[in-house]
Amino acid sequence: MRLSEFHRLVDEEFGGGRGSMMVDSLHLPGLHCTAAEALRAGIEPRRVWHALCDLNEVPESRRLGRDMPPKP
Repeated sequence: MRLSEFHRLVDEEFGGGRGSMMVDSLHLPGLHCTAAEALRAGIEPRRVWHALCDLNEVPESRRLGRDMPPKP
C-alpha cells in the first residue's frame, strides 16, 4: 500500500477532518504510537491502516475502500 492510498482510505472511512485528527493524535496500542508517528518511523502504511481499523472496529468489508473504476 502506498502512502497516498493510506490517506485516501482514511478520508473515505473517517472523513477528511476527522481522519486527519485521528492520524495525528490517536494512539494505536499495537504500534505504541500515533499513525503519523508510525508512518514517519517507516512502518508500512498497510500495517498502520489495519491498526487504525482494528482500534475503530472498521469491518473487513470496508477496509479496502470503495470500488474505484480502472484508470484509462
